[in-house]
Amino acid sequence: MEKQVRFYNYTNESQVNLPAKRRDSRAAQNAKLPLPEDLDVENRDAEAQPKKPQPVTWMSLPRKDQLAILFLCRMVDFLQVASLQAYVFYQLKSFDSSLTNTQISNQAGILQGCFTGVQVLTAILWGKAADASWCGRKMVLIIGLAGTAISCLGYGFASTFFWAAFWRAIGGGINGTVGIIRTMIAEITKEKKYQSRAFLILPMSFNVAGILGPIMGGLLADPVAIMPDIFGPDGCLGFTFLEDYPYALPSLLNAFFLTVTTYIVFFFLEETLKERRGKFDLGLHLKGRFFQMLRGRSSPEGYSQLQTWDAPEAALVNFEEKPTKKQITQRLPFSRIWTRNVIFTLITGAFYDFHLGAFTNLWTLFLSTPRFLEAESTFKRALPFVFTGGLGMPAATVGVATSILGMIGMILQFSLYPPVNARLGTLRSFRYFSILFPLAYFLAPYLAILPSSVAAPAAAAGAFVWIGIILVLLLQVMARTFTLPATIILLNNCSPHPSVLGTIHGLGQSVSAGFRTIGPVVGGWFFGEGLDVGVVGAGWWGTAIMSAACCVTALGMHEGSGHEIFLEGEEEEVEGETLLSKDVEASDVQHPEMSEPGRGESNQS
Repeated sequence: MEKQVRFYNYTNESQVNLPAKRRDSRAAQNAKLPLPEDLDVENRDAEAQPKKPQPVTWMSLPRKDQLAILFLCRMVDFLQVASLQAYVFYQLKSFDSSLTNTQISNQAGILQGCFTGVQVLTAILWGKAADASWCGRKMVLIIGLAGTAISCLGYGFASTFFWAAFWRAIGGGINGTVGIIRTMIAEITKEKKYQSRAFLILPMSFNVAGILGPIMGGLLADPVAIMPDIFGPDGCLGFTFLEDYPYALPSLLNAFFLTVTTYIVFFFLEETLKERRGKFDLGLHLKGRFFQMLRGRSSPEGYSQLQTWDAPEAALVNFEEKPTKKQITQRLPFSRIWTRNVIFTLITGAFYDFHLGAFTNLWTLFLSTPRFLEAESTFKRALPFVFTGGLGMPAATVGVATSILGMIGMILQFSLYPPVNARLGTLRSFRYFSILFPLAYFLAPYLAILPSSVAAPAAAAGAFVWIGIILVLLLQVMARTFTLPATIILLNNCSPHPSVLGTIHGLGQSVSAGFRTIGPVVGGWFFGEGLDVGVVGAGWWGTAIMSAACCVTALGMHEGSGHEIFLEGEEEEVEGETLLSKDVEASDVQHPEMSEPGRGESNQS
């Protein structure tokens, strides 16, 4: 009774009014609670509203550990190319001091073309090997990195132009890494929303190597002369071979970086080729055993720990298509891959790689070429087109000036690229920013006539010179920052069938290598001929015309889906799935009480 008195201590007045209060309470409850039919309508309206897509960030990318390894592979691969650019003019001069500037320009173009030229013959073969179940992506990548390391050793100890060209050709022939890295990124990031961010790691690696490579090459080329206190006969690192081979040290460092990266790929990179996923991998097996030993325990023989589907670093085998879809086992014949979009994408890529390769060679030659001396020259300036001479910079300064390319690129990639690319899209970004290339190439030779703080023949210097250099590089790098990721994405998406993705990237690398070979050779030849006739801008303006042609052919491209040709049985399957989904939607409209289990019972109740 005490409990009742404590909880229900009513007065006489409250007892009299209790039934009325109960009626009011029930009426208020009925007024507040919605009917079951209203709940169903609200639920359907909530389900019908599309969820707002979350923005893609670096942290949302899948398999960041695998993408980081691929970033490292591309960086060290381009590092050995970027470091060479700083000192190639002076290395060729050391082979034969009697060579003229025109002859050195021609040899520099040939030397750069040897690496990419042989890639034309081997890139498709490496792409086919990467698509084959007996080889796979990882093995091709290991062979490419290790073989390039060996070629760097041979190049560093070359003492003639023939042997330098020979080792560059060996490195190019065995190096099929670019197409393979692109293919693996595409297979790791299957969803298109991740591609613009994931493929950005390739130009990022390009820019990082573009910063470190020229500085490393410029400072370590001929180290006995540049840093005698360290590398001279009495220095702590005064090795005698550095006097006989003054340009070997940058190549030795490149070989070391490539070797270390090869081991990282062997032990940590996972295979992305569907036919080889889940098969025994010696490198991953040894890595697992090693970490088990460190933890002090071993798993039973034949068993391994399973990873959950939503684990942040889940194995690549989990990134398969849904089991409701038929797995793609058929392969598109080689003769059917030549769609209109593939052809236009390859043609545009050819022009694109031509002018990028030509620019790389022209820039280092132009910076290293001696300045114009009117007293010693037989040519007279007749502006705006007839003038000659370069900037006469030494190797170390050439390295610094070239590294500005990478510095500007890094700043633009992190600040300007994400919002602009998100607004314009991949294809429009490529078309709009390609227009900056002809402008940059047209203005570049006019750096030779800017006022310098020191007189010739000393290296050009001063505020006007460096402001001009930064302006030209800003235009070129801004265009490259937005177009280089786009070329990779457009090539990836132009593949007419998933079974030939590796072959498409192999074709792309082959075309790229071919025209990156022709570009430096033709650009270097025009540059040398221009020096002979007193028009240093001949090579630059020819390159500007090729970049303008790239802008024109880009109008024939469109952004594909990666699966535009359906083989026998695939199209019927897609149509069947589409009809099934439409039937389900129609049944939901006609019989809403049967669309969800239990909804009919709840309505009846």
